[in-house]
Amino acid sequence: MDTYRLRSVPCHAALLGIVCALVVATPAGAVDLVATTGLFRSGQYAECAASAAEGIAESQFNENFRLLKIRAEMELGRYADALTTLDESLQKFPASIQLRCLGRDVCRLNAQTERADKLLAEIQELVLRSPSRYSDAVSRVTVGRFLLSQGVDPKEVLDRTFNVAKRQQPAYAEAHLASGELALAKNDYALAAKAFGQAIKLDAGDPDAHFGLARAFAPSDSDRATAALNAALKLNPNHIGSLLLLADEHIDAERYDEADQVLAQVSLVNPHHPLAAAYRAVLAHLRNQPENERRFRKAALRPWPTNPEIDHLIGRKLSQKYRFAEGEAYQRRALEIDATYLPARLQLAQDLLRLGKEEEGWRLADAVYAHDGYNVVAHNLVTLQESLAKFQTLEKDGLIVRMEAREAEIYGPRVLALLQRARQTLCPKYGVTLEGPVIVELFPRQQDFAIRTFGLPGGDGFLGVCFGTVITANSPASQGESPACWEATLWHEFCHVVTLSKTNNKMPRWLSEGISVYEERQAEKRWGQAIDPQYRQMMLGDELTPVSELSGAFLSPESPLHLQFAYFESSLVVEYLVERHGIETLQRVLVDLGAGMPINESLARYTGSLKSLDEEFAKYARQRASAMAPRADWSEPELPRRADAAAIAAWLEDHPTNYAALTRLAKQQMGDKDWPAAKATLETMRDLYPEDAGSDNPYSLLARVHRELGQPREEQAMLVQRCELSADDVEALARLADLAIEQEDWKLAGQTADRWLAVNPLRPGPHRTAAAAAEHLRDDATAVASYRALLRLDPIDPAGLHLQLATALQRAGDLPAAKRHALLALEETPRYRAAHRRLLEIVGKLQPAEEDKSTEKPPEPKAEEEKPEDQP
Repeated sequence: MDTYRLRSVPCHAALLGIVCALVVATPAGAVDLVATTGLFRSGQYAECAASAAEGIAESQFNENFRLLKIRAEMELGRYADALTTLDESLQKFPASIQLRCLGRDVCRLNAQTERADKLLAEIQELVLRSPSRYSDAVSRVTVGRFLLSQGVDPKEVLDRTFNVAKRQQPAYAEAHLASGELALAKNDYALAAKAFGQAIKLDAGDPDAHFGLARAFAPSDSDRATAALNAALKLNPNHIGSLLLLADEHIDAERYDEADQVLAQVSLVNPHHPLAAAYRAVLAHLRNQPENERRFRKAALRPWPTNPEIDHLIGRKLSQKYRFAEGEAYQRRALEIDATYLPARLQLAQDLLRLGKEEEGWRLADAVYAHDGYNVVAHNLVTLQESLAKFQTLEKDGLIVRMEAREAEIYGPRVLALLQRARQTLCPKYGVTLEGPVIVELFPRQQDFAIRTFGLPGGDGFLGVCFGTVITANSPASQGESPACWEATLWHEFCHVVTLSKTNNKMPRWLSEGISVYEERQAEKRWGQAIDPQYRQMMLGDELTPVSELSGAFLSPESPLHLQFAYFESSLVVEYLVERHGIETLQRVLVDLGAGMPINESLARYTGSLKSLDEEFAKYARQRASAMAPRADWSEPELPRRADAAAIAAWLEDHPTNYAALTRLAKQQMGDKDWPAAKATLETMRDLYPEDAGSDNPYSLLARVHRELGQPREEQAMLVQRCELSADDVEALARLADLAIEQEDWKLAGQTADRWLAVNPLRPGPHRTAAAAAEHLRDDATAVASYRALLRLDPIDPAGLHLQLATALQRAGDLPAAKRHALLALEETPRYRAAHRRLLEIVGKLQPAEEDKSTEKPPEPKAEEEKPEDQP
């Protein structure tokens, strides 16, 4: 709710001199406006109101004291007192537009909405009657805010009021605050950060400026947002906006007790604050306390019964907890109060899109954009809709997959097959029946994925997101030369579909992610995360998060490593629960969550107590960490940075199992091309830590050593072991495919191609390998799929590929399709004799009925050179 943001007293440092000049003739002992303003800015609202009252008594025609008194009374929740002050002030200042702008919020919070509208209408009349009277910077900013409330074009308001005020009075920070608020309203966070940053340069002592900066950074930079929020609260510990933002963060991290404490602090300042009551309604909902939820919502609406922001805020927070159906219901309630309230319309559009109710969702997004073309999220969604319209849709067994058309033809069937397998595996395991369709959208542009998922560009590091029955994911095309295994990603996200459906979207993030990572490992040992030296160190150190606090580990991780560790630790908790208490207990926990029981309460039911769970899991995790390569020495070697092989070897004589030193020695030996010595060192490493899947793992390095030594079979063996530990090492997969073909190990070639396609199906290499293996293994279905994919990958020799596809289709018995591709080969190269022979053979086998199915005619000869006789 944008109440209390209409600032009119120029209280930044540069303008204090102006204020002082206005009161320079004040006699000794008179109330100081600067000091009174300072009381407000430091959160001493009661003292500010009292001081302002004294100032009014001493100077009946000082409007600034009256504005301060109203604002202080509003902050304290003394809405009736603020209304009385407003009435008295308007009698003294009947032409004040600042009092009327502030009075709008005063009247609203006294349930006088008609009068609030009347005050705004009076502003328009006053300014039109005497525009020159309101041409100073303070008035321009006030007029600008009024115009925005009336739906005037934001850019025009920015150019004609706020920017003019900045030029007119360069040190007036309020103009920059107004610009920042406008940018926030349009979801333009970068522009907002710039505006609030400039306001801070002009007036670093204004908590509102730091609060604005915190909101601007909140979606993208948690560290800077926290710093700005702390700065605001240091200046004003009672700054209600900042306290509410802090409570918001606690709710996101599932620190509900801490959120209660912050809201209690707000209540000490203002026991009637509508947004504080709305946040309490959110907490009540999350705690499955429907009666309290209704009570707090009613309290939030009591001062202003037609305030749409209350239901919008409650719904938005519930949607952030993936409770989109409940969020949708609250946005509809907000729109019942005010059908024109754009934030609720836009949030409802996003909720509907995430629920798979796309027709209404896109229609709402279009309507918001038509009304507000400057809203960044609305603009992004409308633009994305145009791109999605070009996607190809694949459907099967309740699965709807949308992909870029070319990608759909290349590996769309594999996507459907993977999702079908996930459904057949995971739904029975967790006792879930999916009633409606599951929608999966794969985006070749990361920016489109981010907009569909978050509404704004960004989201780097996210491979996929599940909203319930809607999954969005990056396709391999968006991930550069080294994409992650898309099959593992979709398996992970489909597991979210199952568990979110089981719990009605009422589960903490850590458990949802933990089950999905755990199920990745159950499906394929190469998928999911495994313990490694960094995780081992974190688990044996003090970085293991208690189970009862795991959700917070996802909100503000210290680094990307800590975020990844949160995923791994969560999966380890799931593994612990299954091992110690059985899969049935995990299923019971999910049932409890679906019924609205808090996670910690449910866990305590089956594990004894939360305290014992935290302790027992920590013990379990440390045991797992200690069991990782137990013979290896994981300490940092005390070696010079540029130590040569001899120096490292000498140090290793006294520390023969130091893994880091062995790694350095092996790489140094390889750099020196001492291949036999490197081989011996790497074999020692492999014996110490056979599960090493890191970038410097012994298998990849041994493969290179064997290659240098001219030992292809040994190199192949090492690459096979490497690929058993890693799902997305494209370089290892490509080399293993080449070796398998050289060794004519067609089974291995086919298996390697299949794994390679699970990582990057948009390169010709894995399809060529799959086709070669399929030809030798008489797997016509795979051969056909591979040749078709290669034709979509801009081949150098399309005629040859059409002929190979025609031959495979002929073997598979699809003679009309075989004829078509023989004709296409001739269309590319009309004198291609092998294609002519293949076409004649196919036509000779076609039955008349089948002949009619083919409508292609042989192409006209082209003046091109003839293909060689032995063209494949």
